[in-house]
Parts: sequence; C-alpha cells; structure tokens
Amino acid sequence: MSRWIYKFFKRVLDFICASLAILVTSPLWLIVAIGIKFSSQGPVFYRADRIGKGGKPFTLYKFRSMHQYKPEIKGQGEQREGGAIANKNRIFPFGAFLRKSKIDELPQLLNILSGQMSVIGPRPTSALGAKNHIIGKYDNVLTVSPGLACLDSLYDYVHGELVVDSSEEYYQKVAPVRDYLASMYVDRMSFMLDIYCILRTLVLIFQVMIQKKKDFPLTKYEAEAQQKVFGNS
Repeated sequence: MSRWIYKFFKRVLDFICASLAILVTSPLWLIVAIGIKFSSQGPVFYRADRIGKGGKPFTLYKFRSMHQYKPEIKGQGEQREGGAIANKNRIFPFGAFLRKSKIDELPQLLNILSGQMSVIGPRPTSALGAKNHIIGKYDNVLTVSPGLACLDSLYDYVHGELVVDSSEEYYQKVAPVRDYLASMYVDRMSFMLDIYCILRTLVLIFQVMIQKKKDFPLTKYEAEAQQKVFGNS
C-alpha cells in the first residue's frame, strides 16, 4: 500500500473513530465536568499551545486535572503547566485519576475531528519541546499529525510519568528514548503499527488501572530504541 493511500484512509478512520468515540463517551464527559467543578475552581478544559504537522501551531484540549496556576499560593504556584514533571502539589485527587486513566485526554478527540491530530501519532509537543527535542535530529516527526497514542507516548506512560519524579532524571533517561520512538514510528508507520498502538494502549490502561501493575517489560520497539540511544540492551 502506498503512503498516500495509507494517509488518506488513516484520516478517514480518524474522523469516524473520533466521531463515534465522542458519541459513546459523551455521558462520561458530563460526569468528568461535574467532578472537576466539584474538585477545583476554574474551567473544565485545559488548553495548551502545541506544534502540529508541518510545524503549524494549534490549541490542544484536555480535561483540567490541576489547580490553576497561582504563584501567590505556596506549593501550588511553584511550576506552570508544561514542565517535564507535573507539580504534584497542584494535581487534585480527581485530576490524578483522570491523568492516570488517560480520561483527561478525551477532549483531544475534538482536535482529531478538526484534522489537527490523529488517533495514532507522535506525542504533541510544545514549541520549546519541538525546538529542543525534534527539530534538527528528528525532523520527520513534524511531517505527520501528532496523536492520542503512539510508541513514544506509551513508553512515556509506563516508564516516564508514572515512575519518574524529577525533571533531571526524565530528560536523562526517558526523553531520549521517547524522542527516538516518535521518529521510529514515522519511519515505520502502517495500519498494522497503528493497530498495535491502539491495542497496547487499551492493555496498558487496563493493567495500570485495574491490575495496579507498576513494572512493565520493554517491548521490542522500546528495547531497540534504548539500544540505539544508550548503546545497551
């Protein structure tokens, strides 16, 4: 199958899947909105500036999981959104559940409908993140639309955000492998790889939320990435 045909059907499936997902999960959106309002003052949605295909900026939507940035409040104003490691003092309990279950990312279905994102694609990044981690070394990442899930975001989910507490450790151990995996996906993207990412996403969320699993072996893609980045197996 040619790359053009693949991209055409990928966009068609993105639109269909996002539309159906919004329809099916719409009652959950209402429950989450009420939960956020009862948990923390502020808007239901969090908006973030991200870089999309071709380096074009867009606004990404998520359910808000953190108290709003208030530098005058000790413990809550130490860090704005967008850091490698979220300020846990600002994450309210219901928000922690949303982040861990990935429910906070459901509003990105709106970004998919608009064509700014795809169901499967490299993790959306900020302008600074693109400058520091993508542009130059992994330029191919910006030739495709970012996505809800991908090899890089799945690695970050179980080997990064759930286990790493410091930005220094994250940038030394997680970010290099994550960036390599994003580029690897673009080089190898196919329907089979997309299906793999979808199924692995569902399995990981089940293992994290239901089975309470904390240790995850490396996949063949992750092992290859670590070997390429760090020179060990």
